[in-house]
Amino acid sequence: MQTQTQTQTTTTTTPPPNKLNNNPQRPSPAAAMATRQQAADPRAEAAAKATEDVVAGHFDAGKPPPFRIGDVRAAVPAHCWRKSPWRSLWYVARDVAVVAALAVAAAAADTWALWPLYWAAQGTMFWALFVLGHDCGHGSFSDSATLNSVVGHLLHSFILVPYHGWRISHRTHHQNHGHIHRDESWHPITEKLYRQLEPRTKKLRFTVPFPLLAFPLYLWYRSPGKSGSHFLPSSELFTPKERGDVMLSTTCWSIMLASLVAMACAVGPLQVLKLYGIPYLVFVMWLDLVTYLHHHGHAEGLPWYRGEEWSYLRGGLTTVDRDYGWINNIHHDIGTHVIHHLFPQIPHYHLVEATKAARPVLGRYYREPHKSGPLPLHLLGVLLRSLRVDHFVSDHGDVVYYQTDHTLNAKQIKHN
Repeated sequence: MQTQTQTQTTTTTTPPPNKLNNNPQRPSPAAAMATRQQAADPRAEAAAKATEDVVAGHFDAGKPPPFRIGDVRAAVPAHCWRKSPWRSLWYVARDVAVVAALAVAAAAADTWALWPLYWAAQGTMFWALFVLGHDCGHGSFSDSATLNSVVGHLLHSFILVPYHGWRISHRTHHQNHGHIHRDESWHPITEKLYRQLEPRTKKLRFTVPFPLLAFPLYLWYRSPGKSGSHFLPSSELFTPKERGDVMLSTTCWSIMLASLVAMACAVGPLQVLKLYGIPYLVFVMWLDLVTYLHHHGHAEGLPWYRGEEWSYLRGGLTTVDRDYGWINNIHHDIGTHVIHHLFPQIPHYHLVEATKAARPVLGRYYREPHKSGPLPLHLLGVLLRSLRVDHFVSDHGDVVYYQTDHTLNAKQIKHN
């Protein structure tokens, strides 16, 4: 991600000229086509506006887009909004069957030659269960609040996530994404707060594998600069009306934890560690990796907003789609994240189609994901680079970008 070492108090800097269109007097073929389509289809107007920056020879991701969220919504086919509870339940049944089969096979074989493969596969399936519970939290699983709550509690409690506590904070994340102060997860910290962190905290925050193990701590303590717990009904995360829901989810979480303790007493703690504990850690690493890369690591830089510069649309457009190869189908296309952030009501099985339909409207505000091989190994390089350069944002300015603490990098290089 491109970083800036100087404080920004205005919007983005002047983008570089477009080398593909050196003749300003002659419109590009894309511009001519957009003009013809605009006359034939009202929706094409938004698409034409989205390409204006390309035609003019520059692009500034930090400025307000030339289209409205209604333009994006209108581009999504009507059937993409329809939720099928039976289809959603089929995905649950499929994933639960795979989880059970993997556990039975691993316990029967009980050989160290296969345990690492089991941990990787089962941890990935735990992550898939989380995504389905995540859909329940958004209401994209079904139109039934009762069904969403029941399935969400079963899936999330199994992987030690307090369903309602997480659901409420995740809703806050979606409603405020891209806002430096109001966003809930993986938001940047300001330079003043960053300078107050202890050296050890800075090192852990930006050194693998520690950022990939942050989710349990986030559930208990939230992010730096924020207070509260996803388990406590009295937390400032929740309104008085939501405290009963939080108490229910914390109770379900406690029952699952007690079940694991009872299982450890029955079959031994080592067996529980192998069957459940290590896959849980793999799941946490998947969750932190995916959620981090949806909001960080783009080479052109992602803007963050304060004050009146922020809007729901502009915040949602700072998310990034990622391609996970074979994992796309396993974790229910959660890498198709821009449309999900703008319209979390769309079921996961329609996200790819909805994205293809909305892409012409989004124009350059949609960042095409790098095509993955069978396994998304390229994303490890994206993660490492982002952790080297995305450290804090300025205390001032309404449109800011991540900046780099070069002394931290120097210390890490010297330590290594």
